[in-house]
Amino acid sequence: MRFGCHVRVAGGLVKAATYAAEVGCECIQIFAKSPRMWRGPAMDADVAREFTDARRDLGLTPLFVHTAYLINLGSADDTLWERSVTALADELARASILHADGLVTHIGTRCDEQTGVCADRVAEGVAEALRRSPAAPRLLLENSAGAGSTFGGALGEIGHTLCRLDALGAPRVDVCLDTCHAHAYGVDLSSTEAWTAAMDEFDATCGPGRLALLHANDAMSGLGSHRDRHAWIGDGEIGYAGFEAMVCEPRLEAVPVIMEMPGDAPYKDVENLRRLRQLRERCR
Repeated sequence: MRFGCHVRVAGGLVKAATYAAEVGCECIQIFAKSPRMWRGPAMDADVAREFTDARRDLGLTPLFVHTAYLINLGSADDTLWERSVTALADELARASILHADGLVTHIGTRCDEQTGVCADRVAEGVAEALRRSPAAPRLLLENSAGAGSTFGGALGEIGHTLCRLDALGAPRVDVCLDTCHAHAYGVDLSSTEAWTAAMDEFDATCGPGRLALLHANDAMSGLGSHRDRHAWIGDGEIGYAGFEAMVCEPRLEAVPVIMEMPGDAPYKDVENLRRLRQLRERCR
């Protein structure tokens, strides 16, 4: 299990890689453009190549790119849905230029009360975006905290979407599980027994081997609160016992971990990476 952080790229991609290595990252996640804009400037191929070389030299692998927050693949609004598909295809192309190992995306809102209808809507959008970017890296659907009308809080909703994508013959799509989102939705992750039950449910609904990335974030709010408020490892409701269970869960041994922590850099990243490494050592 390799640990890393979401890293700002405001100072440039190579500087981001250098920062990640300095704070102790083993893997890395970035935005390829502003997460609050539909469009961004074209990727510079030379800069992307320099970033790839820097990551290789610093041992930062795998790389994950996160899409913009605006994307809404479950929207019932045809204009917003089409705009989201176009934006996702662009993000896939950017991730390909960066030689990313995966692109993480939020799913969006619920278009209908019926899970199957929403799963069809999301799957159709994902399949179309992948068709437009055939050289793209693996796409990962991230679970939600279930606030408001968001889709994808329940693992069954993501599992339905994956089944629809498989039926459409789309390239394989996998899952990014955010621990804070799962806790906020109502999935207990605070103990070894809880993680065993959660992974059993994941395998039954999404399929064994389809968990490709963990966003390891503790949760400020209570179980089932639907509040997406990240806390540092061990400081929230999941707690040290929950994250030790995560690190020691055999089915997660090869799954990389990215943290998305509030606070001041670099201390927030140095300290949270230290905490996870300490837990990893206790599993050996």
